[in-house]
Amino acid sequence: MKIAVLGAGMVGRTIAADLSTQHSVTSFDINESNLKLLASKATVQYKVVDLMQYKNYEAMLFSFDMVVCAVPGFMGYKALEAVINAGKNVADISFFSEDGLQLHELAVSKNVTAIIDCGVAPGMSNLILGYHNAQIKIDSFECMVGGLPKLRVKPFEYKAPFSPIDVIEEYTRPARYVENGHVVTKPALSDAELINFEYAGTLESFNTDGLRSILYTMKHIPNIKEKTLRYPGHIALIQSLKQAGFFNEEKINVKSIMVSPLEVTTAILFDQWKLKADEPEFTIMKIVIKGEGKTIEYLLYDEFDKATQTSSMSRTTGYTCNAFANIIANNIFTKKGVFPPELMGNNKICFDFVMNYLKNRDVTYKMTIY
Repeated sequence: MKIAVLGAGMVGRTIAADLSTQHSVTSFDINESNLKLLASKATVQYKVVDLMQYKNYEAMLFSFDMVVCAVPGFMGYKALEAVINAGKNVADISFFSEDGLQLHELAVSKNVTAIIDCGVAPGMSNLILGYHNAQIKIDSFECMVGGLPKLRVKPFEYKAPFSPIDVIEEYTRPARYVENGHVVTKPALSDAELINFEYAGTLESFNTDGLRSILYTMKHIPNIKEKTLRYPGHIALIQSLKQAGFFNEEKINVKSIMVSPLEVTTAILFDQWKLKADEPEFTIMKIVIKGEGKTIEYLLYDEFDKATQTSSMSRTTGYTCNAFANIIANNIFTKKGVFPPELMGNNKICFDFVMNYLKNRDVTYKMTIY
């Protein structure tokens, strides 16, 4: 199958390289250096393209059987819309703030299957929730997730496998969760807790707006929460930057030049937060589902793969996306429209396919029931 991968960042390159072992892959990005780096490690064709030129998507994607979208969040919704308008099935990991379900009717009219939020969280957390939602009456669902460097370096003790602006948006957008059947909105970074984890030690958790589609598709579950994980002390540092105005979008006058503090901060953090090619890091996620007198826990702990020189966040996100892409490619899921993973979880074939795809790549979710 001919697959177009939009975006050749760290995760996009992992997606393209993995898919190229089974499919004919062409990667599209405006950054030629990233594309050449990908082509040096995998049998992938590439094209230097400005993916913000959405009007060109139909012609650009004409010869492809399907698309995987791995563009930055600020481009995600428009890119997905353009792919659907081009009539191409798509698996999408772009973390955009807009509601992707708004494109459902468009996808139906274009005879397109679009699976969105195909990463770790959102992504696997949704799939796992959907799977157990079909089996038991769930009283509560909680997900805690984070990706962190093994080496803690001040001041941030953090590295981002994707654009810093996407991370900053998580830190600034109000966080929504469900408590006793009601949607509650609190500031991001609120409700901090220190949690002890096997392998990772003590981490701090805090509210972020990561539930996305679950807020609408799982309204019958009375308690739903997702929290982000970082090393202790990270919240205080980010709050200081936020309160000082470093994340403000409104431009200010600096020596007769109008600049946005957010743009400057993002440019600085791009280097500060950039993962080195061989830098050890890990991804951790804990899911706790309670219902019908039992508790179901899933634990993911995954580290940088030295053998393939692939970051954990790229592996856990990219391989998950590819599992969903192959579900589409193999006609395992053929419904038309826009579907977040929780709406596929009730299909045991889909659930098992994703779990096995990841297990075959040494990404393992450990389940405990008590």
